[in-house]
Amino acid sequence: MTTNSWAPSEELLKLYLEKLKAEGLPEHVGNSFAWYFEKLCANETGVIREDDIVPVEPSALRHCDDLSSFAGAGAAALGKACIAKLNGGLGTSMGLQQAKSLLNVKRGLSFLDIIAGQVEHFRRTSDVALPVLFMNSFSTDRDTLDALVEFEGNPGGIPLTFLQNKFPKVLAESGEPADWPANRQLTWNPPGHGEFYSALQHSGALRALLDAGIECMFISNADNLGATLSLEILGYMAENDVPFVMEVANRTPNDRKGGHLASTRDGRLTLRESAQCDPADVEQFQDITRHRFFNTNNLWINLKALNTALAESPDHGLELPMIRNEKRLDPNDPDSPAVFQLESAMGAAISLFDHAQAVVIPRSRFLPVKKTNDLLLLRSDCYTLNDDFSITDNRDQSDGPCVVDLDAEYYGTIDKFDERFASGVPSLLECRSISIAGDAAFGRNTRCVGDVRIRNASDRQARIADDEVIEGLREI
Repeated sequence: MTTNSWAPSEELLKLYLEKLKAEGLPEHVGNSFAWYFEKLCANETGVIREDDIVPVEPSALRHCDDLSSFAGAGAAALGKACIAKLNGGLGTSMGLQQAKSLLNVKRGLSFLDIIAGQVEHFRRTSDVALPVLFMNSFSTDRDTLDALVEFEGNPGGIPLTFLQNKFPKVLAESGEPADWPANRQLTWNPPGHGEFYSALQHSGALRALLDAGIECMFISNADNLGATLSLEILGYMAENDVPFVMEVANRTPNDRKGGHLASTRDGRLTLRESAQCDPADVEQFQDITRHRFFNTNNLWINLKALNTALAESPDHGLELPMIRNEKRLDPNDPDSPAVFQLESAMGAAISLFDHAQAVVIPRSRFLPVKKTNDLLLLRSDCYTLNDDFSITDNRDQSDGPCVVDLDAEYYGTIDKFDERFASGVPSLLECRSISIAGDAAFGRNTRCVGDVRIRNASDRQARIADDEVIEGLREI
């Protein structure tokens, strides 16, 4: 990992505070950035070494399947619950220039449509005014508000949205604020979703929730439609006075490069993200038999406990571990200057609360859409969108998800993807894996069975005929 050669400097920090002020960002953002920047200047990297943590054994965690007896308590506590969605992403990895949550994902409905449907169903069937809040970025706020114009808002002055802030990028060579005249928006980065707690507090949303008698918040990513409010987990928290719950899932080989749950030497649960892994520890970091669980970013938090923690914290907010991400200033220009992005992860708050717990959940509660590979799965018959807007996984859980690998040149952006699946996506219910290399368009009612490999080595688009069943290797 890169270490900086520039000395700590009050003059450097002053440049950043001036930049934040000129952008109109509030004082608490400057306080938070200053705390992390001082760590960066001191050559702290945010690395969590293998010797400093202990793997978490399955026997140490509760399992969601064992919490069914708490559903009644959850139903009773529903009037004191709310939902929050992390909704700051633009979906640029799929060629989108708008909020990713506006993407059509199932039956012509977007993420936002389905989330709104889930909330309205809960409100209608439980007779509670379940609040839902979206943490938006500056880039997604307008899109989101426009899309939810017909959605009935929250009761009691609870805002529907609040804004995530941003941090300036740091030039790795000099420590100075990054500048990029061609596009100055590229000189800023989201501070990671760890900023959620501070943004919730300083927006006034936390106080509004507490004043309305709301005590428990379920937080998840807007692109994870498996993350619905669980009465079992809600009831478990209420009955056992648990301040913080993280939903974790078993790591598979496909998850080995992502972060994992661990325990500190003093017995607290913690997270280690990939950017916090020492190069010498990569083998153990990626060992899924050693570190078995990953954070799904489905989090539950007692708002009274959060309010107390924030009230007792310094001016810079909750002291979540720093994540120092090394990037290029312009992600699309490998010759642009190297920068540090200072971030934090909201799940890392698990180590700040006494008696915080992790609950093992089935994979069906973790259905993120990061690439068009994931979108193909979600649009397929592997998943059903129910009348209550929940998502059912139709595959045998023991089989695991179908592994999808689409040629990024022809399927990587949503416009190219939709063009090639204009007649509908193939059935994948009996498919273990599908790999497509080259340009292929699909007809109606196609079906993939077993391990499917489709290859088109020509420079012309090939077509899979209507009603065709594809198995094994198909050269077209």
